[in-house]
Amino acid sequence: MRRILLALALLVPASASAQVQQLRWLAGCWELRTPTRVTQESWIAPAGELMLGTSRTVIREVAREFEFLRVESRGGTPTYVAQPGGGTATAFGATVVSDTSVTFENLQHDFPQRIIYRRIGSDSLVARIEGPQGGQQRGIDFRMKRISCDP
Repeated sequence: MRRILLALALLVPASASAQVQQLRWLAGCWELRTPTRVTQESWIAPAGELMLGTSRTVIREVAREFEFLRVESRGGTPTYVAQPGGGTATAFGATVVSDTSVTFENLQHDFPQRIIYRRIGSDSLVARIEGPQGGQQRGIDFRMKRISCDP
């Protein structure tokens, strides 16, 4: 009987809460730095089926972009919710969740339609946005390094 219960437990997909917890590797502070641009993204660890994040881009000492972010469970699916400039929220449902990557998708959105995070070791990640733009498929990678969250 125990073997049957164990086998059944292995067949049941992980709950959205467990999948949100599986994204714990994303928690912390991340930075992409070039000579003229600094993009920082910060995520707090998951709790209560929710992760909260922010993003800010500074170009030549002037803040040009910011975004409020969250990953929450919606209908059993981890969902990435982005609010660029604090405006209208757009949701992207997870299609892939693992210990090293996550893909969120919303094919009804203009650009991007896909948001992908891929962990590279313990101190780097690649955030990628993809989708149609100008009649062509486009993808942009943001290679980020882990930084201290201290001010």
